[in-house]
Amino acid sequence: MPCFGKSNQKKTIELKVEMVALHEKRVRKCLSKVKGIEKVEVEASIQKVVVTGYAHRNKILKALRRVGLRAEFWSPQNEILSAYASASLMINNFSFF
Repeated sequence: MPCFGKSNQKKTIELKVEMVALHEKRVRKCLSKVKGIEKVEVEASIQKVVVTGYAHRNKILKALRRVGLRAEFWSPQNEILSAYASASLMINNFSFF
């Protein structure tokens, strides 16, 4: 029978969280209240949050959604989309004159 409580193993969980610059503080504050989280890294430019600790991944996701943030687990597709968005942003900011 699987155990869904607090794990003995430290793990790293990557999430995609839709945010603007103002949301970074909100993300950090929200996750600071979740027991078992040791470290939170936010890459707002690609909407990526990396959480390290002992908290269960579903508990982390639920905490973010509870405060109104759209969040999901990070997938390889998100990596491709963020690279595409970054390249497109660089092209749009380029001036020929």
